[in-house]
Amino acid sequence: MTATANATETARTKALAWINQAPKRLLIGGQWVDAASGKTFESLNPATEQLLCRVAEADSADVDAAVAAARKAFEAPSWAAMSPHARTRALLRIADKIEANIPELAAIETLDNGMPLWFSMAAVSGCADIFRYYAGWCSKVLGTTIPSDGSTLIYTLREPLGVCGQIIPWNAPILMATIKFANALCCGNTVVLKPAELACLTSIRLAELIQETDLPPGVINVLPGYGPTAGAALSQHLGVDKIAFTGSTAIGKQVVRDATSNLKKVTLELGGKAPNVVFADADLDKAIATAVKTFCANSGQICSAGTRLFVQESIHDEVAERVAKEAVAWKAGDPFAADTKLGPLISAKQRDRVWSYIDAGQEAGAALRLGGTAWNGPGYFVEPTVFDQVKNGMKIAQEEIFGPVLSIIPFKDENDAVLQGNETTYGLSAAVWTRDISRGHKVVKALKAGRLWINTFGESDPAMAFGGYKQSGWGREFGQESIEAYTQTKSVMVRM
Repeated sequence: MTATANATETARTKALAWINQAPKRLLIGGQWVDAASGKTFESLNPATEQLLCRVAEADSADVDAAVAAARKAFEAPSWAAMSPHARTRALLRIADKIEANIPELAAIETLDNGMPLWFSMAAVSGCADIFRYYAGWCSKVLGTTIPSDGSTLIYTLREPLGVCGQIIPWNAPILMATIKFANALCCGNTVVLKPAELACLTSIRLAELIQETDLPPGVINVLPGYGPTAGAALSQHLGVDKIAFTGSTAIGKQVVRDATSNLKKVTLELGGKAPNVVFADADLDKAIATAVKTFCANSGQICSAGTRLFVQESIHDEVAERVAKEAVAWKAGDPFAADTKLGPLISAKQRDRVWSYIDAGQEAGAALRLGGTAWNGPGYFVEPTVFDQVKNGMKIAQEEIFGPVLSIIPFKDENDAVLQGNETTYGLSAAVWTRDISRGHKVVKALKAGRLWINTFGESDPAMAFGGYKQSGWGREFGQESIEAYTQTKSVMVRM
């Protein structure tokens, strides 16, 4: 066995030992407790369809308890009076904890979510970077002074919002939990996190590691459970000051309706149908390799995936052929195997949903260049699927599929690329490939999306704001705008 294979097996063994060692409970007020109802749900391995463990199922009573604990912690001197420099050190300790446990956390994520180990290792490593980024913000949440005539002093204070309810999806659980925790904590808020029932184990393990850093009890609370029960109770709760939701646009709209209970602040990171625009003068080797990666990575379960590949007419046939050939190399299989690039989808329901879109594409007349064969064996796998001769109005080009399915769409010129690229209800991300940088700047300015790239796709930096236009969401994560999303401004006038 090679050193790499041995390290992988060690990480998987350690992850399974943690999964099996004790019931997975709710974290409320610094204590791990059973759900008030006593109910649990199954956590399955999507690569094998086998049971991993049972997890306590939070409901409205547990939400009440967690919100009360978060409110108590928010008002307690141990957190409220903590200096920004002490909060910086607290977040840095969390980053160190993550970094010291990367192999175990990645293996838990792979077992629970199905993503290949190479992908989960990168995701967990990024979590440490995110905590360090927000640690730097703790001492930089600043107020301002406002010019006056000298008879008054006018200034502002930027203060935390309070208790933040945070609802995250199953597609990249530890990354989603990290973004929500780090952003809220650096601003002095407390958190009630509801991870998705389909993949919640890394959120639980991350919370355990955070507890080891001696964060005051109740500052973070974790409630695995279902959206219609625990999620809705959190969105509607009168004791919650802010809801941050990542997930589908349809559920995001329901979260907004629920949040009107007390007009709590809301940020939403929702669906996408990103245009990836390749001009004839692009570096085709890089553009094609990246195009394949962006629709296959994490089995296409990424909201900003480039699932609409717009190709200039003069190079359309060449690009379509090369994309299909390169996508073949994305081998599906055991997520712990070194040569696996594509893991399973999260559930049988999601697999069937993706297949319904593959059927719809063929029925609409799109040409299937790759894929279309059902997986033979256990696990919720769908292999890379490439459609050509797609019209932008087709269902597969307009709706978020959330699977490894690509639509290749020809375009004539810049105006046509922009017109078709914007012809969607979504506006989360987009990319342009061209050696003419002036053209690149012109096209990204015209595309309606929150995060864009020129001659790359999907790269990220915590300082680079992320969020959507149109029905892809409200507000931003990362960057300075994310600090504003977790704080509020108080204006003060002093008569001299």
